[in-house]
Amino acid sequence: MNTLKNGVLVGLKTTWMLAKIIFPITLIVTILSYTPVLDWVAQAMAPLMAWIGLPGEAAIPLVLGNVLNLYAAIGAILSIEMTVKEVFILAVMLSFSHNLFVESAIAVKLGIRISVVLAVRIGLALFSAWMINLFWQGGGETAQYGLVSGASQPSVDGWGGVIWQGVTSAAVGVGQIALVVIPIMIFIQVMKDMNWLDRFSDWMSPFTRTLGIEKNTSTTLASGLLFGLAFGAGVMIQEAKEKNVKKKDLYLVFIFLVACHAVIEDTLIFIPLGIPVLPLLIIRLVTAILLTMLIAYIWNRMEKKEMLERKEANYEY
Repeated sequence: MNTLKNGVLVGLKTTWMLAKIIFPITLIVTILSYTPVLDWVAQAMAPLMAWIGLPGEAAIPLVLGNVLNLYAAIGAILSIEMTVKEVFILAVMLSFSHNLFVESAIAVKLGIRISVVLAVRIGLALFSAWMINLFWQGGGETAQYGLVSGASQPSVDGWGGVIWQGVTSAAVGVGQIALVVIPIMIFIQVMKDMNWLDRFSDWMSPFTRTLGIEKNTSTTLASGLLFGLAFGAGVMIQEAKEKNVKKKDLYLVFIFLVACHAVIEDTLIFIPLGIPVLPLLIIRLVTAILLTMLIAYIWNRMEKKEMLERKEANYEY
């Protein structure tokens, strides 16, 4: 009984913390979606689209995906006729970079610099698009869209209706967070009380060791991979408090999850767009592993260099 109670309490606290970030941002962005602001941004991005092999109108789903979510982006993609290659480029970009406002705000809550988050996510999106456009010579046929539950923009009357739509969208977003976060926290509490968490960390340790991360971040990695960056961050915040996770490990785990998170939902969601989703998943996973390993290697080298310089300075003194 205490296990269930403690899990629910931790889940509610984490949900409240995330809600204070998600609600106002979702409200503001939803309101902006009913103004010309997003169209202005899309027009400004049009010259960049040609550089990565996309038509100018492809800026619309990119903007919607980054300021709203993947469902809004897919709803926009369905209204644009594009080739399989163009849709695949969009899918890869959106996999790396979406829902920037909310997820970047959560990163800041963890003590991670927003500049790092934006540089990694936007950088991966642009670099992957450029590489795909450069090396993939196929995919010239027109994409055949299937049925998909996209997030089409509902019609509203007046600013009162717009604000109400924003409040409703924000409340639904918080509700969705609660429906996932609370069960996760209950499950984690059960794992703690049954001593399963230590076994799970031991089981994950070869993978985390390969990435250059301490094994006390294994629960965060699993949560983020399965449920998403926001949910993984919620678990990460709890682990950082309880396990004294190092700042380096926080950065490395977050960078990994930036590149590869919610692998089930964020992969399956693109199937109706008529693109190959297995390569999409492989690109995300391989990129996450290699990028995290590279940053961990560079970070460790810098730490060793600083330690050596400190020892030499003390010796000279």
